[in-house]
Amino acid sequence: YFNQAAPNLFRINKELRKIKEKVDGKRIKKFPLDKHIEEIVNTTLETGENSVLPVRLRIKQSVVVKPGVVPENEMIRCWIPFPREIPGRQENIHIIKTEPTRYILSHNLPQNTIYFEKPSCGDKPTEFWVEYTYTSYGFYKKINPEKVTEIKEANRESLIPYLQEEPPHITFTDKIKRISNLIIGQETNPYRKAQKIFEWIDTNIPWASAREYSTIRNISDYCISNMHGDCGIQTILFITLCRYNGIPARWQSGWEFQPPDDSMHDWGEVYFEPYGWVPVDVTYGLRNSRREEVKWFYLSGIDSYRLIFNDAYSQPFFPAKIYPRSETVDSQRGEVEWRGGNLYFDKWDWKLEWEKLK
Repeated sequence: YFNQAAPNLFRINKELRKIKEKVDGKRIKKFPLDKHIEEIVNTTLETGENSVLPVRLRIKQSVVVKPGVVPENEMIRCWIPFPREIPGRQENIHIIKTEPTRYILSHNLPQNTIYFEKPSCGDKPTEFWVEYTYTSYGFYKKINPEKVTEIKEANRESLIPYLQEEPPHITFTDKIKRISNLIIGQETNPYRKAQKIFEWIDTNIPWASAREYSTIRNISDYCISNMHGDCGIQTILFITLCRYNGIPARWQSGWEFQPPDDSMHDWGEVYFEPYGWVPVDVTYGLRNSRREEVKWFYLSGIDSYRLIFNDAYSQPFFPAKIYPRSETVDSQRGEVEWRGGNLYFDKWDWKLEWEKLK
């Protein structure tokens, strides 16, 4: 909180942002994202394929417990986030090497992990890591609003979990209802409702660094009370408003890459009848383009440079964790414990290294 309070002033306040840009100069983006988006759109429209422009990536993610934290030879339990096969999004996951060599994969859980146990090295660092490769696809589905309908009765039962409240963070509070009425007005088309929500958040909720989610009682309420938030906070508000308006929506998170940069990131998926589930990234927002497909790309598309760990938040691990997690909502860095309790983030270091393969 205190580390980010001052920088956040320049992210939230438009006048201060202009002053900072004047002093520092505008940040030069190294990765041509909008060109990449246009290539995805063009390839989809030319070929009829939704999953296009695959990239092969090598990942090494590590957790290192600091010296002297756990007595020597005491068993340490470690969970490192790990991707699962999602056809058309990420495929051909291949483990190259791990430390230690024995592990347990939690196949196809909403918050997927690779689990390790290892005796503490006492006064030396205790290392856990996994190295793997996978293929990530760009995705785009062109939506015709005139063809979008209410949910078909045959599909409704399977979609109920994505229309409901999910306390404490997805709740239809009076604040949510008021802001929804302001955004939606008299609109009845599900896709156009989602457009209104997407554009309102993009325009009114600037990105700002946030404190740990475990310290926030209700993330969607926090967002509209403070009128700013990071990617996960923006996404949970989007999901909440969509669900309140009868549009199925769900969480997705992991890592984003814009070569040579990378970061943890949260986004989501939304369901439009008859198109099905499509990715959505409200943080990336509306693109500055006269072409509608590019402008609204992130309401039914995603770039090729993603690593998906989670398809829901606050879900149990396998094997189950005994003590409360350090991160109670998301899962991107890892979790560690021993028989003496949970090890919080200050007791260990984490790192994700990546490389695009030719």
